[in-house]
Amino acid sequence: MKLDILVLAAHPDDAELGCSGTIAAHVAKGHKVGIVDLTQGEMGTRGTPEIRLKESDDAAKILGLSARENMGFKDIYFKDDETHQHELIRIIRKYQPDIVLANAVTDRHPDHGKGSALATNACFMSGLRKIETFQDGVSQEPWRPKFVYHYIQNNYIEPDFIFDISQYWDTKVASIMAFKSQFYDPANDEPASFISSPEFLPFIESRAREFGHRIMATYGEGFTVERFIGVDDLFDLK
Repeated sequence: MKLDILVLAAHPDDAELGCSGTIAAHVAKGHKVGIVDLTQGEMGTRGTPEIRLKESDDAAKILGLSARENMGFKDIYFKDDETHQHELIRIIRKYQPDIVLANAVTDRHPDHGKGSALATNACFMSGLRKIETFQDGVSQEPWRPKFVYHYIQNNYIEPDFIFDISQYWDTKVASIMAFKSQFYDPANDEPASFISSPEFLPFIESRAREFGHRIMATYGEGFTVERFIGVDDLFDLK
């Protein structure tokens, strides 16, 4: 299945927290969007891999994804190395996305920066014909996405562009709350984590409102780019 947009995420819920409004907006326009989670988030304080996979499926339905899968890389311990690059190249060639959305280039959680670098390198390497990969025993053709953009996560990074998600805020919230094991719930007696504090989800809303305010919208999601974006009509800019 060819995807228009492939979202790469170090952990289940990274994509929902970072760019699910943008995902929902493009699904509504008829684009095929998929998420590939690199790990099962098994080192997280709350939940289990089985729970998080179920929550990922629930979030996928909410967002209307065309595909979602999990690479099963080791949470915390995966690296941007040849082995992991090769596996991710196979996925990129499988889905042949025009656009890849990847983790923040740097962030509080070290996996986010690692996931960002791994995505960048694999997207470039996927276009090299002398790197051989196979899908179901069949040799894959080289494929390089046209664009790689990085969503902004916990740490503030000045965005290169902001996407208006005002119409899709409710969908974003619903997709985040599909990961109910991870966020604040007074009935949950598991140990508290950084994202399970009652202040975390209001912070996500505040960040979205801040980005939205910067473009005179209610809510926004920020992205950074790897290279300059070209335009051919100034009236297309908002």
